[in-house]
Amino acid sequence: MTTTREKPWRGVMVATALPLREDLSVDEDRYAEHCRHLVEQGCDGVVPNGSLGEYQTLTPEERARVVETAVAAIGGDRVMPGVAAYGAAEARRWTEQAGEAGCQAVMLLPPNAYRADERSVLGHYREVAKAGVPIVAYNNPIDTKVDLVPSLLAELHAEGLIVGVKEFTGDVRRAYEIAELAPGLDVLIGSDDVVLELGIAGAVGWVAGFPNALPASCVALYRAALEGDLATALPLYRTLHPLLRWDAKVEFVQAIKLSMDIAGRYGGPCRPPRVPLTAEHEASVRVATEKALAGGLR
Repeated sequence: MTTTREKPWRGVMVATALPLREDLSVDEDRYAEHCRHLVEQGCDGVVPNGSLGEYQTLTPEERARVVETAVAAIGGDRVMPGVAAYGAAEARRWTEQAGEAGCQAVMLLPPNAYRADERSVLGHYREVAKAGVPIVAYNNPIDTKVDLVPSLLAELHAEGLIVGVKEFTGDVRRAYEIAELAPGLDVLIGSDDVVLELGIAGAVGWVAGFPNALPASCVALYRAALEGDLATALPLYRTLHPLLRWDAKVEFVQAIKLSMDIAGRYGGPCRPPRVPLTAEHEASVRVATEKALAGGLR
């Protein structure tokens, strides 16, 4: 497909939830429809095979088909797959698969089978970069125990190994330090509950969770944040924040899928080892989602 986006990692890139049937098989038709719906609602693209897409529970065949399904639905320049793997060789193979499918960027965690040092991190990104597809690093030290600090990101960028970073620490101060140490490295908002702060700080993208349920309102919030339009952004942010903060909780997949169901978008079940929300958590998500819907958010 002809490229229509010069930097296809920018904008609202939705880390897509993956629709599973009741027997927990992947519903590819529903997934394709979901990708199309997100773009129709103003999102710029999708990120399949992230944690929200439950990639760790997929077979290699399923994982490849998810990418191919998204590309067929909305075009390769709108699909930035997660290519995380325990080994650099496997992550490179997933990057090559993404490129062959037509994707023009991928998102890559650092090594996370152990607490990798900086030399290991550099070696990991050097190996995957050989695939020749632009890489957005994913910094999530909360889960991986490996922190891509601004100075390390600057080194990765200086070598030409990464074009951007999904910043998930929640520390909005990092955006300014990254801009100082690595001018030209794109910062993507990685945690939904700091979208306003990082948007104001100069982020050029959002790898987002809750647009799965409320895409149009999340896009409006993101655009207003980037424009510094606080009159529009703050009311949206206050209404959405009880939901957005679920993106950084252990039960984020279940919470977002439940919110989708309530909003009339199929979320469906999760694969083990994820278990259903507790009654307390389910009630919290339900109340916040219904309040947002009653306020006209979609």
